[in-house]
Amino acid sequence: MTKIKDIHKWEQSVVTLLNLDGWTLSHTGEGSVSWDAEGTTPKSQECVIEMKFRNKYYDTKIIEKAKFDKLIATGKVALYFVNDPKGNYLFWLNSLKDLEVKNMYCPDTTLWGSKKVSKPCYLLKESDAAIVNINEEDTELGIWDSYFKMNE
Repeated sequence: MTKIKDIHKWEQSVVTLLNLDGWTLSHTGEGSVSWDAEGTTPKSQECVIEMKFRNKYYDTKIIEKAKFDKLIATGKVALYFVNDPKGNYLFWLNSLKDLEVKNMYCPDTTLWGSKKVSKPCYLLKESDAAIVNINEEDTELGIWDSYFKMNE
């Protein structure tokens, strides 16, 4: 499976999970629009969602200004979902104010190259996310842990 197909599967999974929680979303990641899902929130507000799946954790979440502006320009509720090794974050972009533009080196828009170009971006603080799911490491011993430890 190619990387883009993997990403589309992750996007479709997020759409499915949100739909189980009262959202009505459709995956658009394989289409011609600039976001990954659209539909309505649990309060029946029209929305668009951009999703990013990161392999590395950063304490701020980057979104390109052009992407941010396109989402806001829809006139709908604009959302940004970020998944990284630490957790999941959902930002309601319409409510973020006084964001500072910072030029960052980001991947070129093509999927086939590794070239990076300077782009204006916003760095979002985790504390600005409306919904946060933190992945926690389970440190408690389970009922079978001592059994398996004896047999090693």
